Amino acid sequence: MGDNWIRPYTPGTGRWLVIAWEAIALLFLTWATINKFDLMGHGVRAVAGILAAVWVLGSWRIMRHGVYIGAEGVLVRGLIRSRFVPWHAIDNVRLHKASHRLGRWEIESGMTVLIELVGGATVNTELWAQGVDFHSRPKLFRAVYHELRTRHQAAANP
Repeated sequence: MGDNWIRPYTPGTGRWLVIAWEAIALLFLTWATINKFDLMGHGVRAVAGILAAVWVLGSWRIMRHGVYIGAEGVLVRGLIRSRFVPWHAIDNVRLHKASHRLGRWEIESGMTVLIELVGGATVNTELWAQGVDFHSRPKLFRAVYHELRTRHQAAANP
């Protein structure tokens, strides 16, 4: 697997809002932990250092989060793990109308891009029309979807 991965879109400004929100939450957690356990000196520095490291790692993953394409296939980078799907294992790339159930109610959450594998399984991508990258850029969402379909078709018919 090569290193020539490109993300066919620029991250949205919403990512910076998420990173700022997480910084505020972790600052509050640091303050609450220090006050709750009456920490001083090394304890304060340890809690602050650990939570700062968590924030830096989380921010790095948030900025790398997304769908990347390359000559060999698709790389889906999530917050916790990444998944590589070679072009030959992809049967179809399609739009999916996502919804979530809450008891008897079904809540529509918008369009996502879904990768169908040759064996019948599916891979959820990080591409969501209402997400932080595409919420105010619907044309970009459609362009990225078409780029994935075009690259898949080109790989299937060399």
